[in-house]
Amino acid sequence: MKRTISVMLGKGSVRHNTREFKAVNVDAERSQYNIEYCNTPIREVYRELFDGAVERYNAKQTRADRCIDNYYEKIRTGKQEKLFKEVIFQIGKMENMSAVSENGQLAANVLDEFMQNLQARNPNLRVFSAHLHMDEATPHLHVDFIPYITDSKRGLDTRVTLKQALAAQGFTGGTRGDTEWNQWVRSEKEQLSQVMERHSIEWEQLGTNETHLSVENFKKEQRVKEVAALDEQITEKQVEVSVLTDKQSEIKGELSDFLQELDKTQGKLKTIKEKERFIAKNASHYDDDPKYALAEPKPLMYAKTYHDKFAVPLVRRLKDVIRSILLQFIEKIQELRSMLDRANSQIRDLTGRVNRLEPENERLRGVERDYNRISRYLGHGHVEKMIDEIKAQEVAERKPRVRQRVIDYSR
Repeated sequence: MKRTISVMLGKGSVRHNTREFKAVNVDAERSQYNIEYCNTPIREVYRELFDGAVERYNAKQTRADRCIDNYYEKIRTGKQEKLFKEVIFQIGKMENMSAVSENGQLAANVLDEFMQNLQARNPNLRVFSAHLHMDEATPHLHVDFIPYITDSKRGLDTRVTLKQALAAQGFTGGTRGDTEWNQWVRSEKEQLSQVMERHSIEWEQLGTNETHLSVENFKKEQRVKEVAALDEQITEKQVEVSVLTDKQSEIKGELSDFLQELDKTQGKLKTIKEKERFIAKNASHYDDDPKYALAEPKPLMYAKTYHDKFAVPLVRRLKDVIRSILLQFIEKIQELRSMLDRANSQIRDLTGRVNRLEPENERLRGVERDYNRISRYLGHGHVEKMIDEIKAQEVAERKPRVRQRVIDYSR
């Protein structure tokens, strides 16, 4: 049996790998056969690997603006290095190693054995998330890792760097087509091929026998490879579209909740204004009520008697009325101010979310353009047929029972 080996860079979606989010090409009935080797939150791993180095680095600084508050955020927002890398390993393809076939189970056994020693072979690539998927067309292995070095002479003594991490493991770059990464990929393919041999599978290295093919057959094989690659792209684009659609739905739901709250606030404001109009309309009551009018002094009445008997009681009643009105007014003002503060806070939050979503929308429009290009290239009918076949495999969503295989990566 001869099979190819594929090693691809992944998008690094931990939610997809753990099946917290399920793409349309996932068969939830078979998710129970997936294997989770590890799934440690990346921030925890960053603290474990780099907190000590950050403390040592900051202790040497004489200027506060050169200190590092959060190394994770520094890498996330920087442009030199990525937070982590994801690599995907696969044996064969859907036609000869389908996940639902005996050969698919054989591929899973090989990938499982290959995974057991991957961390030991790569001490400078800290694996924090690894999953073997059996619920898609072909068994494949997702490995997420943080490349780093120790004893660095520049910056932090322990820091993120893919190029130097691979160099520390003996992969030194050569020509443009022989980079550290390409050398490492070839090395891992060799390791995987050795495991395959122990399971009676020979590594089929594409390109070694193409000179013996006729021109027509060679063109046909190239066409098949192109179509397979485009099929993969379609699946990836569908995953991206699904993720972005979920985000849009979430924002729309929050916007709907906010508008409902705004309607309630406006209703309360309307009620307050109606009360104000009612008070203004009935304010004349105080003009006509004799107890709020100052009586005329009786003949020969002393000024002190008039003051004590008429003026003082009237002023007291007027003060009580004013105090009552002020208290009611202050309470309404405070209630209104609180409602406006909440509304303004929601508006700011929603505006921020909309601003953050705009790049995703632009990216979604790019995905749509790519999908249209693929559709024109393959033919709309062919693409629609593939999508219908994928949709036909969907089953009711349910939480998969994931098998866990724990490997100690801290050693």
